[in-house]
Amino acid sequence: MLEDNMKFASVIIDQDAKALDRVFEYIIPKEMEIKIGQRVVVPFGNRMLQGFVVDIKNTCEYDVKKLKSINLIIEDYPVIKSEMLELMNFMCEKYHLKLASILRLFLPSHMREGKVKELVVKYVELKKIHENISKNAKKQAKIIEFLEKNGKCLFSEVSNEFGYSPLKALIEKEIVRVFEKEINRKPSFSVEEDKRVNLSNMQQNAVDSINGEGVYLLHGVTGSGKTEVYMHLIDRELKNNKTAIMLVPEISLTPQVLSNFKARFKEDVAILHSGLSAGEKFDEWRRIFFGEAKVVVGARSAIFAPIENVGVIIIDEEHEQSYVSESNPRYATHDVATFRAKYNKCPLVLGSATPSIDSYSKAEKGEYKLIELPVRANGKELPKIQIIDMLMELRNGNNNIFSSQLMVDLYNVVNNKKQAMIFINRRGFSSFQRCRDCGYVAKCTDCDISLVLHKEDNRLKCHYCGKQFRVLDFCPECKSANIKQGAVGTEQVVEELKKLFPDVNVLRMDNDTTSTKNAHQKILTEFKNSKPGILVGTQMIAKGHDFEDVVLVGIVDADQSLYTGDYRSIERTFQLITQVSGRAGRSQSEGKVVLQTYSPRHFVYRFSANYDYLGFYKKEANLRETTLFPPYSLVLRILFSHENENIVSQETKMCYNEIVNLRSEHEKDFIFLDAMKSPLKRIKNKFRYQILMRLRLDNAKEIENKVFNIIDGKNFKSSVFFELNPQNLT
Repeated sequence: MLEDNMKFASVIIDQDAKALDRVFEYIIPKEMEIKIGQRVVVPFGNRMLQGFVVDIKNTCEYDVKKLKSINLIIEDYPVIKSEMLELMNFMCEKYHLKLASILRLFLPSHMREGKVKELVVKYVELKKIHENISKNAKKQAKIIEFLEKNGKCLFSEVSNEFGYSPLKALIEKEIVRVFEKEINRKPSFSVEEDKRVNLSNMQQNAVDSINGEGVYLLHGVTGSGKTEVYMHLIDRELKNNKTAIMLVPEISLTPQVLSNFKARFKEDVAILHSGLSAGEKFDEWRRIFFGEAKVVVGARSAIFAPIENVGVIIIDEEHEQSYVSESNPRYATHDVATFRAKYNKCPLVLGSATPSIDSYSKAEKGEYKLIELPVRANGKELPKIQIIDMLMELRNGNNNIFSSQLMVDLYNVVNNKKQAMIFINRRGFSSFQRCRDCGYVAKCTDCDISLVLHKEDNRLKCHYCGKQFRVLDFCPECKSANIKQGAVGTEQVVEELKKLFPDVNVLRMDNDTTSTKNAHQKILTEFKNSKPGILVGTQMIAKGHDFEDVVLVGIVDADQSLYTGDYRSIERTFQLITQVSGRAGRSQSEGKVVLQTYSPRHFVYRFSANYDYLGFYKKEANLRETTLFPPYSLVLRILFSHENENIVSQETKMCYNEIVNLRSEHEKDFIFLDAMKSPLKRIKNKFRYQILMRLRLDNAKEIENKVFNIIDGKNFKSSVFFELNPQNLT
């Protein structure tokens, strides 16, 4: 029999399983005050599982006698706000993701797992002076004297210094009071002085133009002062009692950006990125959740910050592929940011010196409002880019890493006590080890990838699964000691530079040197204080950094990103060259870039050398339109992964056959369809197969949904991932 005023909760179980990917109904016990967005513990089968309350209703369509009741409330406040519940529905529809997978994005992982909580610290302070302390109680007297001098102190500090017994005695006599206080674990970083500057007319025009709902593409050359525009926009919204989200593509950029933002906005700023400890991330999340922080700065995941009343969302370096999640759950930050901007009726600002072809195309069509900053804020010219033909260097007898021109320029930098940055987008010492006699290449046992030589650790490492192996002294196949090394990496570049300049501080910045906490900040600070100094790095150094004494940028292997077999390879090459070139000559000294290539006549270098983004865009967009690649089509990839190759092959083929039947119904809409092994056939001991299709835009959404229904209607043994316009087709 239905009781009066009975209420029911719609709960999403916090389990990443297809069978549980729906809403379950539970009775809310009368004694419980439950709100939408709270986390609860519910009985499920013979287990107790955590779940999220996404709705509360007065009626239930199921047999009430068969329903179970909620067991426990985890937090006494809703951790998922109403905006995020709507975002969940949007992402589920857009990306065909599991509900629980999306909700997990909204909370710190250690909070969900119950591994982190508020840090409560015990303090002591003097309550009153007691004249009747025994003369023999010398330690008690010393504690009183210490607290009189220092005020409140940590319980542990006083206990360790003077002993627990005398402190306990004073507490019992009510001379000393014990109390607890919640402490915020704040991320550590350096804060520089606020370098507030007057905006140029162009910058001010940009600020004034970005007003009201919509997407704005801020196309500004490197050094044009986009960051100052961002800060003025945020300052304006804070004065209107609004909040802001500021996204950067790399953790390496966060310390410098955060330092500037902290100087300007003080305690209003919170930071969210993967480099924080569990406690720091939890406390920053709580500061944002409870409205103590008004500005969120962070990498991709910060777009899910539980901040309300948003006045502006900014995505800096909007072209970066790191804004697209390539692991489950897969999503594009731009889409999420667009949803949040519409929800909050605020502007979304996409900033870049080299906007993606997709974004600039939307600006051309009027979907985005285009704002240009075509000159540097200090009025200086962009650094001259000199293209060096490395084939000619070889013909002239130079088979070194560095061209003769780069050597000359490096010596000038050192002699003038200036700074240089050397860009090589490959870490390790060399990209592989190969036997010259039989051709054997050392590969990972779990991944279909060659192992990278790391000379510093004297190990061969897999950059996909992290496995390590012994360096080859001789070939395991033919026993030859004639071992060849592959392409140059950051380690080898640093080694050569230290030989050439033994008295110069040569620093390296890549995934290997920045794996420890605050490593990015330490390296950048050390480089800033090194005159002369040379910083060698991967794409971590290519963007955002502002060092006034960097007068030279060397690009060791410009061709590396050019021949990757991806339709975006030329675009990414242009972007990388332009971004890393922009690190030179940002102050009063003139900057120079030496670009080393084996393909000097490729059109991408001509446009790069002239900083001609518009010319490059027109050529690349025309190429994409002619060949029907995004943004003029939709690429859809379904990736299958399993330890057993037969299983993954059969399941891929089964789905492919059904999609072939679908194509017969939509013959004109399919540009391309095929099933194949993934270019990286195996990662972490799992075989990978894929179905790849390219669709005309007119009916792409309809076909996408039909393809998903084919996939969703099956119980796979394989892990299956659904990707729209994947950033990396390998």
